[in-house]
Order: sequence, then C-alpha cells, then structure tokens
Amino acid sequence: MPLSRTFGSITITALTDGEGAFFQPRDEAFPHATAAHWAEADRRDPGSVTADGQWWLPFRSFAIRSGDGPVTLVDAGIGPTDAPAASWAPVPGRLPAELAAAGIDPTDVETVVLTHLHSDHIGWAVTGTPARPYFPNASYLLQRAEADAAEALNPELPAGLIAPLRAAGQLRVVDGDTDLTPGVRLLSTPGHTPGHQSVLVTVADERLLVTGDLLVHTVQLVDPTLAYAHEEDPDEARRSRETALTTANPTLLATPHLGTPFTPHP
Repeated sequence: MPLSRTFGSITITALTDGEGAFFQPRDEAFPHATAAHWAEADRRDPGSVTADGQWWLPFRSFAIRSGDGPVTLVDAGIGPTDAPAASWAPVPGRLPAELAAAGIDPTDVETVVLTHLHSDHIGWAVTGTPARPYFPNASYLLQRAEADAAEALNPELPAGLIAPLRAAGQLRVVDGDTDLTPGVRLLSTPGHTPGHQSVLVTVADERLLVTGDLLVHTVQLVDPTLAYAHEEDPDEARRSRETALTTANPTLLATPHLGTPFTPHP
C-alpha cells in the first residue's frame, strides 16, 4: 500500500511512479555543495545515495483527499513507455497501479496540480494517440507564467500537452497563490521554472508542504541556499525555497525526489 499521512479529515498519499539513478553525478547537479553538506545530507537521507555514490531518485506524485471526496493529484509522474521523460528517466511508470492500490480511480481525480512542466512531472497528464487527458474529470492547474513559458521549456509542450488539455476544456490557468479547497492552497514558488508552484495543506496547527521541485535533494534542506544545476533561475529558486520554508512554516514536507516521501521540518 502507498504511504500516507492524515491531517484531520485530509489524507495525503505518496504515489511512487518509478525510481532510478540520476543521469549525472550529484556533485555536478549541486556544484556548490561541500563534503560537509553531503555528509550531513547522507546522514539524514541515506536512501538517496547508492553504494557507489550515485544520486538515487524516486519520482512521486501525491494524492490529497478529504474523507471520501474528490481527489487533488499533485503532479503526474514520469509516465508510460512513450512519455517525454523516457529519454532520461525510468519508464514505464507505475502510477495507475499506485492509484489503484490507494483506492483511487482516475475518474475520482477532480484536480491535477502540475507543479511545473518538466517531463518527470507531466508523464500521465495526457496519454495515447491522439493525446487525451488521462484524468477525464479533472481540471489541470498551471500557473500562467508556466503556461506562457511552455515552448521555451520544451518546444513539444504546446502541441503535446497544452493543446490537448485546452481542447478537452480541462486546462485552468491561475495567477499566484490560489485557494483550492478548505485547507488546501496553491503557493507560487518560481525559480526552478518560471511558474513553479507548490501546495500547502493546513489543518489546525499542522502544515504539510507538497514541494514539487522547490527542493530536490536533502542537501537543500541542509543548506537551502544551495543551487541545483537544472533551475531556470537559481536566485529566484533560492528565494522561493527560503520563503516557503520560513513563511509557510511547514511541519511536514511531501517531496517528489527525496529518499522518503514525508520529511519532518524543521
């Protein structure tokens, strides 16, 4: 069964679409990290490093559900065999089986939050030929800045993702922080990409932040100022990371790529 956490009536379930070694050495992915940074990161998150020092990378989505109501899915994984992420990530993904194990049918998903448009976060968003939304009843939420930057991020995105979602009437473009349902709020966290967004779940004094790629490795919890080589705007990404981790003040982080899906904070 997928791992989950419950805050009040809201359950957040981690869905692992796949996992594998990253395509480049981690000291290239985080060029400013020191030996001390890595030692502390490996102590906190031993599952993220292999015996030969490679970065071991899970690929997760998260399902948010209040009671037995509709589901908000945060990110759409690496996707099937022919998904865009196949050039570098382990496919096919297993998200459909993970959803089934969690008791979620694709028709139960009312909202899909795409934190950003990198290929390992959109794999199951649309599938088939011609491409159609995999979640037939869902609105797909993107920040306007991300939708506007789609072609720059990947020339295939406008026709391969944006157009099928628009044609189905299932694309919803938002601007900035946005309330979704009671206790669930989108946060604009740009920098990794121009319109990156995260999701904050608040119940009483508990706050869970679904980070997306606001941070991608525990080394960025050891030192939130550390830049990741694949951030579009490292300075803006750092500001977003520091702001989210302090202003939102999450008690728990739900992360796509850390060794375990749920990490206490601070």
